[in-house]
Amino acid sequence: MPRYAQTQTFFHKRVVKLECKHCMNILCWRGMRAILLADTSIELYSTDLPPPNAVEMSGDDYCTSNCDCHIRDLVCAGCGNQVGYHVTLPCRNCMESCNNGHFWMFHAPECKESERMDDSGSKLLIWGKLPPTHEDLQKLKEKTSKKRSIFPLYPVECIR
Repeated sequence: MPRYAQTQTFFHKRVVKLECKHCMNILCWRGMRAILLADTSIELYSTDLPPPNAVEMSGDDYCTSNCDCHIRDLVCAGCGNQVGYHVTLPCRNCMESCNNGHFWMFHAPECKESERMDDSGSKLLIWGKLPPTHEDLQKLKEKTSKKRSIFPLYPVECIR
């Protein structure tokens, strides 16, 4: 079992929606507040899967001086501003340390956060109550088909 699945702390964190601070494009429906393990003064958001067509990868993979992970910058599909990065190949040390299994990271200063409510609309949604990605995206597709959406939702592709 992955180490992130062994801890209960992630299941009690609240789920947030993220918008691009520059153009208000939806970046993420399944966000979690996080900190950079290599520098705990840096606040981030992470997700297990961003909505289709919300962000695009930009440039080539690169590594940081902190670890051997391969990462690639993410830009907002709405305005092109850099909003985060995607860990395309996590290193062994990072996979063995405590992590939430999320490989899509958003820079906090580039995002506007709002709380996501549960289906009843009366309680904050927490990660332990969040539906699996395929179910969640289907629900979001149904909701946005009734309203005008700023991005189309497509069936989720399997990753990993």
